[in-house]
This record gives sequence, C-alpha cells and structure tokens, in this order.
Amino acid sequence: MIQFDLMKRTSKALLIPLLLIAIIVIIASSSSQAETFTLEQALDIAFQNSPTMKNAGWNLEISQHNLNAQKASLKSQFSLNVTPFSWDRGTSFDPTTSQYTIRETKSSSARFNISQPIKWTDGTLTVSESINWQETSDSYSGRNDVTNYLSSLELRFSQPIFTYNRTKMRLSELELSLENSQLNFALQKLQIERSVTQDFLGLYHQFESVKISQEESTNANVSYEIISNKVEAGISAREELFQADLTKANSQANLDNSRNQYENSSDNFKLALGLDLNIDVEIAAKLEQEIANVNLSEAINHGLKHRMELRQKDIDIQNALFNLTRTGAQNEFFGTLNMSWGLTGTDSSYKDIFDSPSKDRGVAISFDIPLFDWGEKKHRMEASELEIESARLSAEEQQRQIILEIRQAYRNLVYQESQIAIADKNVENARRTYELNLERYKSGDLSSKDIAFYQTQLSQQRLSKVQALINYKIALLDLKIRSLWDFSTGKAVLEL
Repeated sequence: MIQFDLMKRTSKALLIPLLLIAIIVIIASSSSQAETFTLEQALDIAFQNSPTMKNAGWNLEISQHNLNAQKASLKSQFSLNVTPFSWDRGTSFDPTTSQYTIRETKSSSARFNISQPIKWTDGTLTVSESINWQETSDSYSGRNDVTNYLSSLELRFSQPIFTYNRTKMRLSELELSLENSQLNFALQKLQIERSVTQDFLGLYHQFESVKISQEESTNANVSYEIISNKVEAGISAREELFQADLTKANSQANLDNSRNQYENSSDNFKLALGLDLNIDVEIAAKLEQEIANVNLSEAINHGLKHRMELRQKDIDIQNALFNLTRTGAQNEFFGTLNMSWGLTGTDSSYKDIFDSPSKDRGVAISFDIPLFDWGEKKHRMEASELEIESARLSAEEQQRQIILEIRQAYRNLVYQESQIAIADKNVENARRTYELNLERYKSGDLSSKDIAFYQTQLSQQRLSKVQALINYKIALLDLKIRSLWDFSTGKAVLEL
C-alpha cells in the first residue's frame, strides 16, 4: 500500500515539470524559427562563399581568358593605318645643283593589312595594300603642285628556320596552365568538402550531446523525486536526498555546458559558411549505420589513375621540358626566310594608276650565327636538365605518397568500422545495466550515487557511439578524397 501511494505521488510530482517543459518548448519553437541545413546545402553555400574557392575560380577564369586570347591571336588580324593629311615645308640642300631649295609637300596615305599567323610552321603570311597621294612644289625648279598617286599590293611570307615553333609552345603552355587551374579548383573544392563536413558533423555531435544531457538531466530529476518521496515516507535516509540533489545539479551543469558547446560549434559552423552569426541554424542529419564495401586495390588503382596531384606533376615536367627547349634556343643558330610578291603602280591620275604596274619580287635568307658565349648556354642547359630530373623525382615521390595515403586511409576506415561494432555493444550493455540498477534503485537496494554512475556511464557510451559513427563518416570521406572514388555510391568523384 505504501509502495503504491509512493508511486502515485511520484507520478503527480513528475507531471508538473513535464508540462512546464512542454510549454517552454512550444513557446520557444513559436518565437524563433531556425534555418535548417543539410550537408549538401552547407557544401553549396561554402563553395559559393569561400574566399579560397573564389580565388581558385578567378585563377581558372584568368587561365581560360589567356588561352582564348592566344587562340584569337592565331586568327587573321586586320589593321588599317590612315594618315588623312600631312603638310611639310622646309629648306634642303640639293647636291646635284649645289643649291638650296625650298620644298613644300602635301600628302595623305592609307595602308590596309591582313596578317595570318601559321601555327604549324610558326610563320606569318601578310597581305597589304597601300594608297598614297602626294603634291609637291619647290622653288628651284619652279614646279608648282606636282601631283602623284602610288598604290601597291603585296604578299609577304616570313618563316623562321632551324629553330623551335614558339607559337605552338606558347599555346601548349597556356593549355597546360588552364588544366592546372582546373585541377587546383577541384582540389580546393575537395578541401572545402572535408572542412565543412567536419564542422557539420562536429555540430551534429554537439547536438546529440545536448539531447543526451537533456535526458540525463530528466532522469536525474526523476531520481530526485523518487528519493524525495522515499525520504518523506521514512523508507530512505536523508543523506540519499542530498546525494540525489547533487546528482541533479551536476546533470544540469552538464546540460548547460553541452548547450554552450553547441552554441560555440554553431558559431564556428556559421563562420565557415560565411553566414550571419545572429541567425539560428539547425542541421538535418541522421547518421545511419551503413558500412561501405571497400576494396583496397581498387582504391589504389583509381587514385593513381585520377589523383590530380599526379597530373600536376606531369604538367611540371612538361613545363620543365618547355623551359629546356627555350633555354636551348638562347645563342642558337637560326635563320629567317622572307619572300614577297607585289604590284606597284604610279601615275599623276588615280584612274590610270595600274595601267602599267611594276612587278616586285623578293627572296631573302638570313642567318644568326653565334660564335662564342663563354659557356653560358651549356650551364643553362645543365640547370634546365636538372630541373627536369627534379620534377620527375618529385612525381615519383608523389606517387608513392598517394599509395601510402590510401593504404593508411583504408586501415583507418577498417579500424573505425570495428569501433562502431564495439560502441554498439557498449551502449547495449550500458543500457541494460542502467535499467536493471534503476529497478534496484526504485526498490531501495541502490544508492543515489550508484544510479548516477550508471546513468553517466550510459550517456558516455551513447556519445561514444555517435563519435564512432562520425569518425567512420570522416574516414570514409578521407578515403574518397585520396582515391577520388566514392565507395558509398560506387561512383567516381569527378571527371576532368
């Protein structure tokens, strides 16, 4: 009868605080609405707001514009040079007559050029047409206003010989620069994904910690009410009430600390995403206990084939080879072949200018022959060759480093998988232990200090399980970044 009355009084005592908690929750939820983020939404925001991603994006655009400009320069270039009017009057000495004469000249001219670079040979083909008008007079001959027209049409071809193709090399360098910018952009994106995922899961851990601390505090309040009723009924010592009160105060302190830690993690999360610190955020996440099927050999093979750092090393080697070619061209023996063909007409009347034009022809070959450079070229070549060897050695070391990283990431993932199984077992054992000892506590066979120990043990094991799931998620992400293969979805991370 006493036991029944005790449980009845305990239920009534618990009803009031539970109602108060429900009212507070309803008021809090209605007074403020927090923005909810999934991991995918958080990543999208971080990609848009991250200064690192913005710089990488700008560098990518710069490389693209430079390549576009170089390609545009390989198309036909049109130019027009116009001198609408020119007047000159001056005194000059005429050696044929040994007299000074005053000459006045009026002229105008226009020249139109079409220049076509030839990428395959590094030559240049130019078509030009010029029109000139000139009116002169001089004091010695007494000629006044002598008018002449001149027009010429010319085709020229200039071709470097015995040297490398500078146009193709420049184009290749810009293409590699663009690819390198694309690789760097993708690498920065993966780093942002790693950082934001860690912040997101850290906030999730603190959120779960608040929930567990809230349940622990509620259980401590229930235990306090139970022991309080027992003390009032005279079936428990008052010292038990003091211990229960201490347990309740510690549980509340733990809850307050968990809330503070959650707010701190929330601020860090908002800062990482570039959000206003004054807004309230919540995360929509549920870590499911799903174990991915991972194959180490596949991870290593895919990583060696697609890791962007290896391609960047290849680009470094190629640039070093370009530098070797450029260095070899210093003080080099090279030549230039120039050929031209044209028509030139002159007359005092513009309409008769091409009645009897002269045919212009020209062929010229010139050579630049270095004689002695005091060993400058030799030393520069040796330095460039060592740069190539250094780049190749760096690429080999990078390959070994990638294999090492993937192997370590795989071992860590296997270890975290085993920790989840251990955490499951520990939580189940701690829950059963707490439930059994709670019955003993209700019947008076266990002290408040002991039940508080089992409650704390259960809370710690539950948090340990949450951390184990987070650690596995991060380990799986680490393997994904290092192998560029997502084993959870069975798809490649990116394709460039």
